[in-house]
Amino acid sequence: MKTTNGKGERNHGPWLLRAGLACLLASSLLLVPGAAMAKKKPPASLYWGAQIGDQITGEAAPWDMNAAFRFQQIAGKGLSLLEFGSPFAECGSGGCVMTKFPSTPLENARNYGAIPVFSWNSSASPPELDQPDYSLSAVISGRYDTYIREFALKAKAWGHPFFLRFDWEMNGFWFPWNEGVNGNQPGEYVAAWRHVHDIFTQVGATNVSWVWCPNVDLFGTLTPMGELYPGDAYVDWTGLDGFNWGKRRGSPGWQSFNEVFHRSYKRIVTKVAPDKPMMLAEVASSDKGGSKPAWIKNMYALLRHSYRKVRAVIWYDVDDRGTNWPIERRKQDGNAFRTAVKPHAFRPNLYGGIAGSPIAPPPRGG
Repeated sequence: MKTTNGKGERNHGPWLLRAGLACLLASSLLLVPGAAMAKKKPPASLYWGAQIGDQITGEAAPWDMNAAFRFQQIAGKGLSLLEFGSPFAECGSGGCVMTKFPSTPLENARNYGAIPVFSWNSSASPPELDQPDYSLSAVISGRYDTYIREFALKAKAWGHPFFLRFDWEMNGFWFPWNEGVNGNQPGEYVAAWRHVHDIFTQVGATNVSWVWCPNVDLFGTLTPMGELYPGDAYVDWTGLDGFNWGKRRGSPGWQSFNEVFHRSYKRIVTKVAPDKPMMLAEVASSDKGGSKPAWIKNMYALLRHSYRKVRAVIWYDVDDRGTNWPIERRKQDGNAFRTAVKPHAFRPNLYGGIAGSPIAPPPRGG
């Protein structure tokens, strides 16, 4: 914008003064080593880890910690996160049995030095979409309050911090806790989440950090995430699950990490929950249709520099419908993974004694 002296003439004085001050400031910065770079934010530090299936040793981690140590050998450093999960109930020919609080795998992960990430869902196994006994309205009505309260009391008694990823990918249509399936109605997901969270709060299970984790919405066709967000008072971390399915039937084709995550990431960090740290709780790439090693390297580099709200990432190292997510099958995949997580920003298994809740992200640069 031009300034004038009141006579329509250009007034150069203020402009020259500002220019002179700018030059003086720039000159002074040159005299102070590193001062000009001080304004640049350091790369993000992240917790990192994996959900490790039974394909390595015959039993998944952290029930079998040999699987975690085998994965660590490939990755070249210890994992600061170990993810596993269970439903409300396990069903068979003899009926259904409610699952117990997983104190043993939690303790295994903690003794190893990792922060446990426990994915718990309000359904029964084996998984079926139509489970009216485990509808959201059943949870809201209090049918499972005794079970949930006992679970929460066991969590409190265990006493150590862990992440609880409850009823994830809620914006989809493939789980019995999704709205629009299994008799679930709009608004019931938030009500069910708050109901379960309130029970944990009532019994004093404050060592639980709650992770709200939708699926990436590649084409804007899933339930809008904002309609399913329980509110900042009920969420400690947000999350996202997303995969590069590669070239296969029913897949959108080979996609870069940005193509998979960027749209949904921006939606959450700018609109839904801008004040919360984020965890990528399930992420992996196929090896069909492109370079999986290049995809892995690109992902971990972008997480350090471009996805600054993401402070935790978990590779989905599980056999799943022939997609070849695991990194241990091909040497080039394991080598790429080892290179990708080598930077100091990806924190090793130093968190067996972590205290405080909710769990804070690792310090930037540390």
